[in-house]
Parts: sequence; structure tokens; C-alpha cells
Amino acid sequence: MTRSADSPAMLAPPGTHVAIVAPSGYAPDPAAVDRGVALLEAMGCTVSNYYRHEQRYLRFGASDAARAAQLMAAAADPQVQVILALRGSYGVSRILPLLELDTLAASGKLVVGYSDITALHLALLKAGASSFAGPMLNGDFGATEPQWDALRQFWNTLRSPGVSIDSHRGGSAGDRSTDPDSPALQCEGMLWGGNLAMVAHLVGSPWMPQVEGGVLFLEDVNEHPFRVERMLLQLEHAGILARQQAIVLGDFASYRLAEIDNGYNFAEMLAFLRARIATPIVTGLPFGHVRDLVTLPVGGHAVLDSRGADGFTLTLSGYPTLTAR
Repeated sequence: MTRSADSPAMLAPPGTHVAIVAPSGYAPDPAAVDRGVALLEAMGCTVSNYYRHEQRYLRFGASDAARAAQLMAAAADPQVQVILALRGSYGVSRILPLLELDTLAASGKLVVGYSDITALHLALLKAGASSFAGPMLNGDFGATEPQWDALRQFWNTLRSPGVSIDSHRGGSAGDRSTDPDSPALQCEGMLWGGNLAMVAHLVGSPWMPQVEGGVLFLEDVNEHPFRVERMLLQLEHAGILARQQAIVLGDFASYRLAEIDNGYNFAEMLAFLRARIATPIVTGLPFGHVRDLVTLPVGGHAVLDSRGADGFTLTLSGYPTLTAR
């Protein structure tokens, strides 16, 4: 493992204890797990790794029962402060019925991940606990060339009572280009959301939180604009979007358009939704399946100051933090 001169070594509060769990997929490259653990240790963390590559089952990190047991074991360990997901993919919703969510929520552990881990974030929010949409072990801490700014911002968020995030000038489909139709507004409310497919997946389930007046952030990857539109319309039909102060879109990249789309692209889809949905839709959040993702407290308090095409500032507070031991 190599580190640049400005790598975030030792930015974790001294003595931070991190547990690695695999509630979703397994690690395609076991070496990435070793790199991630080594980097965390270089940052001053103690690491308990519950993932065992030989226990992988089908596309999952282990059997459903074993993956649920990993989470509950990490929650029960009094030394553990952060529960860091190995990776996303798919699998959390399979184990939600197996989890003691009230116990996990009351444990005070800071659960971190994104993508498929969104289902766990929302279930914890329903149980009354905040968690963090942020980097994971396999693709972020375990990358051959870690994105140091993202990891630095991660530790800064976990140890600070509040942070501010500036947008990347409104790009909504992975290009981060200016969005001339992004509305100017100021609002505040609970920050919640995550991966769009997982948010839509939990609609009507017992794990979907009922958030009123929130700031809903969304991202996804490999989803054609018509699928993004379909999932957002599902949230609209369920009455969820009308109850939010604003919708903030992150990265929606890695999809392919075809000749049959006949001009229907992300921008056209977004224009249709803005004409149909009264809730303002702001673009440009640096979050999603990207290397420079920011860390967001799911359940924290958000103040959104959008300057229209000139981007926005998202100020976050009211979430649990780490302290040195």
C-alpha cells in the first residue's frame, strides 16, 4: 500500500475501533480487504474483521443468517464504535427480518456504507437511529489508489458536530455540468435517502421511515433514465416526494442510451419530473458510486442553500460523532 504525502493517516480519533461486516456482497478481490484493513490500522484504528472470504454464499458475503449475525455481533461488542460495510451489491433486504433492529439502533454504533446499505440506513432511521452514507472497505479504503479527499472528509464528518458540502455545479447524470434549471431555494429538514433503487424497494415495507419535511438525497448507477423516472414516480405515487422540502440528486452514471430512446435522455427525464413534481429537484450532490463521494449523516439535520445554476451548499448537523478514547 502506498500513501501520498497528504494521505489521511491518523485522522481517525485515537483508539477508534472499527468492525468490518458484509451484509451484502462478497469481496471480488480479497486483496482489497487486506489493503482496507491495513489502511484503517495505519490511520490509528483497531479493526475487528467479521468477513471471511471462505464463507461467501452465492453472490453474498455469507449466508443470510451469518450476515445478520455479523451485524449483531459487532453491535454487541462494547469496544466497537464504527460498523463499516464491506461493500454493497445486494443482500441487505434479505436479512432485515433477521436483525434485532431496535438493539442495533440502541447500540450507538456508527453504521457506514452506501448503495445496497441504504436499506439498513432506512431501517435504522425507522428504529430511531442515525447512520452514515459513506465509503466502504472494499472499493474505498481498499482501493489500490484511495481517494484521500473522500476519506479525509469521512473522518472529518464522523468527528465533527457539523459539516458543509458544496455542490459540483449541478451535474445530475455523472457529468457534473451546470444545470441551468436547478432551482434557487433555502430550506431545512431531516436528511435522508441514499440509493434510489433501495429507497423505492422499501416503499410499503415495515422498514420504510415516514419522514415529513425532509431533504431527500438520491443516487444510482447503471440505471437508464427511464428506470430512474419510474422509481421516482413510484415515490411520487406513494406520496413520499410531496412530503419533502427538496430532492437532491447525486451521481446517476454508467447507463447507456440507445437509438430507440429517440432523444429521451437524463435531461429530458429530469425536465418531465420537474414539470410534474412540485417538490424542488436540485442536482449536483457529490455522492454516489463515485470515488470522490462525500459522507452524509442519514437522519441528521440539513440546511440547503441552493443558488440555482451556481450550485448549492448543504450544511449538516445534529448527528452522532466519534470521540477519542
